[in-house]
Amino acid sequence: MDEKICWFASRTRYGQELSIGRKLEARGVECFIPTKIVTVERAGRRKKVEKPLINNLIFLRAAKSVALGLANDFGVPLHYLIDRSTNSLLIVPDKQMEDFIRVLQEDEEPVPIEQSVQAGDRIRVIRGKLKGVEGYVLTTDEKTFIVVNLSGLLQAKARIPRTSFEKL
Repeated sequence: MDEKICWFASRTRYGQELSIGRKLEARGVECFIPTKIVTVERAGRRKKVEKPLINNLIFLRAAKSVALGLANDFGVPLHYLIDRSTNSLLIVPDKQMEDFIRVLQEDEEPVPIEQSVQAGDRIRVIRGKLKGVEGYVLTTDEKTFIVVNLSGLLQAKARIPRTSFEKL
């Protein structure tokens, strides 16, 4: 019987996220590590490097038996997060994970005209790169953001124009 393929959240050693991500991909396991490009200065030289946004955190998409086998059979140092309500591995729904990834990859856009929404209102993006993403409105200093919640574990936000979403 085929097991359902799901997104799992796991912790790993500090500073090992990217190398473990490469090991997972080499084994054919889809993974996502939220990263950002930062400029670091070493020995008087500036260099752009990719750094994890959230230390020690890796998301991987696999069947449960495959996910568990990575740590047990291949020695990949992963510690899966547990859903306290089910006492089982925390499974991140596909839609939440897709929205989370898209929001983290979105660049900021200018904010045009106003729309009647308040902070905390549930919205869906109807145009642009984030079309279809659902989340909550956050407004700060006349800027509007969509906030996507990931199974109560994390939140990501992206700036969006007030004309590009609808209230749910």
